[in-house]
Amino acid sequence: MNRSLLSTAVLLFGVAASTGCYHATVVTGATPSTEVVEKKWANSFLWGIVPPATVDAAAKCPNGLAKVETQHSFLNGLVAILTFGIYTPIQITATCAAKGAALGEGVPTVVGVAGAEMEAVTEAVRIAVLVKGPVLVQFHE
Repeated sequence: MNRSLLSTAVLLFGVAASTGCYHATVVTGATPSTEVVEKKWANSFLWGIVPPATVDAAAKCPNGLAKVETQHSFLNGLVAILTFGIYTPIQITATCAAKGAALGEGVPTVVGVAGAEMEAVTEAVRIAVLVKGPVLVQFHE
């Protein structure tokens, strides 16, 4: 195999392997609404070591969030490659919760007190295993 063909194959493999590989989703358990807050170019730097600024969805999502997704789109990945990872933009999509879909609605709740946090969390884990679902933990003084 000649050297030029090998170099091209390695370059193409590197480009293909480094685009579109990152996607994380956080689901809160609340019922999603149709309201979505999206930022297609959240500025991140140094391969993601310096994260993007916080996306403030509180004004548009008075009932909280149902889901948050972060990912590198194809164009985000291409820009990251062209800048050698110095500029690494990501796409952030936050789906608002529907009205009346508060996080604790219909979810088992454990109430803990200051100084007994570990006991409350342990009980929440025990209940979560039993019900095979989320448990809300609230602390009061």
